[in-house]
Amino acid sequence: MKKFAYSIVLAILLVAVLAFMAIVVLTLSKSAEPFPEGSESALRLARGPLNIASFDENFIDDSRVTAANGSYAGADTRALAATVWYPSENIAQPYPLIVYSHGFTSSRQNGAYLAEHLASNGFVVVAADYPLTNISAPGGPSLGDVANQPADVIFLIDTLLASSGDESHRLAGKIDEGRIGVMGVSLGGLTSTLVAYHPSLRDPRIGAAISIAGPTSLFKKSFFAEESMPFLMLAGDRDVIVPYEIHARPVLSTIPNAKLITLRKGSHTGFSGGTRYFRALANPDVLGCYAVTGNIEDGEEDEWAGLLGPASIGLDYGAASGLCENTDYPKTMNVLRQQMLSKVVVAAFFQSVFEQEENLRAAAVEYLQETAAKELEDLLFE
Repeated sequence: MKKFAYSIVLAILLVAVLAFMAIVVLTLSKSAEPFPEGSESALRLARGPLNIASFDENFIDDSRVTAANGSYAGADTRALAATVWYPSENIAQPYPLIVYSHGFTSSRQNGAYLAEHLASNGFVVVAADYPLTNISAPGGPSLGDVANQPADVIFLIDTLLASSGDESHRLAGKIDEGRIGVMGVSLGGLTSTLVAYHPSLRDPRIGAAISIAGPTSLFKKSFFAEESMPFLMLAGDRDVIVPYEIHARPVLSTIPNAKLITLRKGSHTGFSGGTRYFRALANPDVLGCYAVTGNIEDGEEDEWAGLLGPASIGLDYGAASGLCENTDYPKTMNVLRQQMLSKVVVAAFFQSVFEQEENLRAAAVEYLQETAAKELEDLLFE
């Protein structure tokens, strides 16, 4: 009941804040600093060479149920309202598939800016609203349903591959089943990590993973012992919701083959596409913390023990999360700038893994490891 009432209050507040901030933004015209003219970063930020199309579809997994949640009685299926972005050119060569996972109290559309950029550069991207963690979840967003989201990702992969194999489908022949990646923001980053590495929840078809400001303190080094793949953590060093020093920095010593890209003065909420409307805020994590903590029931975090499997697989259920503990909310970069940086990083990482031509893979690696940090002073590669 608390979640439902809180969601109504939050929705009213967000509408009011959105209207106010829209006026502020229009008045101040707070644009982001552009990338250096003629730089490789500016070229990579530009829309890719391919025209894109998209469609919405409600994918129904009738093999699994949706649990009861507050005032919601549950359902016999899991319904995933999804959007698919893809290159619209009639080219015989199939493209890599990327599954995007949204964060807690968020939605698939907050990843649209990344999906559109990837699709224009030769990727098929699917994003779905997860049944019980999205902002409009019946009964209010429920943090614990993340345990069911790795199977949702697998279901989306199965569904899209089947569509690609259907000659009558608009995706016919457009997906390469040997090139599949996952990425997600915040709780979606956790979802991506689970489906890539969890000993019983993972999908071995996944060949690369990106966690964007995703929680990792739960994982010990032994959790990653069974799988090794290209992994990228993209994080802001002024993240108040999933603090950088607790969750991002440790991946270099915990996850094999991991890379860390730090956005100096980057926030957590700034990775969400919708925060472009709140770019006049000194730190958008003020709103993010309000939304997240207001939808976590008292004691809900304490109920996680065993949720994702036994501790013996490398899970530390007692690890600190640092969630919204820094109430000083340090000033962060313009969210438009943060999303510009995110687009070039995400695309270059997946190109470094999935480009079929060796010279293009090598160029993407060089950009991530050397060029980006030279051209963009607010980005650090490790």
